[in-house]
Amino acid sequence: MNMQPTAVMAPPTPKGLGEMKLPLVMMRDILLKTVFRKNVNTVTEIAEAVCLPGAVTQELIDIAREQKLLEATGTLNANSGNEMGYQLTDAGKARALDALSQSEYFGAMPVPLDVYREQVKRQSIRNIQVTRDQLTGAMGHLVLPDSLLDHLGPAVSAGRSILMYGPPGNGKSSISNGIRDALGDNVYVPRAIEYAGQVITVYDPIVHTAIEQEADDPNSLRRRKRFDTRYVQCERPTVVTGGELSLSMLDLVYNPTARTYQAPLQLKSTGGIFIVDDLGRQAEPPQALINRWIVPLEESKDILGLQSGEKFEVPFDTLVIFSTNFHPNEIFDQAALRRIFFKIKIDGPNQENFLKIFAMVARKRGIPLDEAALVHLLKVKYPTINNIYANYQPIFLIDQMISICEFEGIPYQMTPDLIDRAWANMFVKDEKIVK
Repeated sequence: MNMQPTAVMAPPTPKGLGEMKLPLVMMRDILLKTVFRKNVNTVTEIAEAVCLPGAVTQELIDIAREQKLLEATGTLNANSGNEMGYQLTDAGKARALDALSQSEYFGAMPVPLDVYREQVKRQSIRNIQVTRDQLTGAMGHLVLPDSLLDHLGPAVSAGRSILMYGPPGNGKSSISNGIRDALGDNVYVPRAIEYAGQVITVYDPIVHTAIEQEADDPNSLRRRKRFDTRYVQCERPTVVTGGELSLSMLDLVYNPTARTYQAPLQLKSTGGIFIVDDLGRQAEPPQALINRWIVPLEESKDILGLQSGEKFEVPFDTLVIFSTNFHPNEIFDQAALRRIFFKIKIDGPNQENFLKIFAMVARKRGIPLDEAALVHLLKVKYPTINNIYANYQPIFLIDQMISICEFEGIPYQMTPDLIDRAWANMFVKDEKIVK
């Protein structure tokens, strides 16, 4: 794809404890817990574990030493550039264990929610401008009418909610994935955020694709800390859900053992795309899902709740794509539809585009086209279903013929007889089963 991603401003590296905007006791305790759990003992190792610059880490170590919670070992570690080693005192171990009993979280220092909000603005999904060439390039593997791109382009560039509807098997999921590929640039995802002293983990390797970073040369005098390493540079995230989506998945997940929270799906997808596939197949009715998102879709903010019952606002900066096989009027009232900014119908292909897809799939699968077989397909088989074409049908029919050829031990080929045998598996005959 020939795309020029826009440069997202990286989160600045904190230069001192005053720029952290976190409670000092919280930072000290996370440092002590990390030293205790990860058995790190030099400034470099500790700084890497808590994802802070060495100078800021040294400030925290000095505070812990003043409070008799850490002590210097008095030896230089030859394997770590002759750095001084540190270890927990008995009081430090006791404090670490007490802190762990309150919260098992250790490692990367969290980012305050207010600080994270500023980064969300810098990398907002609404800052992206997608051109026709970018969208076409991302969907080059799909055969789509130009009129569809006319509607999709402005919808993606606006970064607002999209409802794609139409008969099944016509590529709504593939189009959603193409939109994701068209975005092209990267964002910074916090490993964890902090609100009211509570830690909420955000970075999730299952959802987020990290960009590999060039490692610093340990022997170099100049380190290349290009951004705040409490964040992970990632491709714009994509969360895909289907029939399994429930309203509870949109709330904070509390771990009573670790006493920490995990971000809900929509917060993990911040700066990217949230795809709700097969809308209407969930346990909750579609209307309930839209009602849950009325405020987020209109005001770009979501409301989450802690175990204590306290509510607070988080950014809602996500391109939400709803995909359904139902007509919108069947599953939404007009008030709900008004909240969805773009409604795009995805129809099946006409005969010309159907043949383009068929030929493209056959070429990729290595099965030669046969004129007699195609005439039989178009003139005999499709009239039985009122000449209604769908994008999934070429792949289905060709894969069926390949399976038959492999079973029969014959070269890949396309004949009217093979078309008939493949067609028989594409539909289920409407008949009564005698029990």
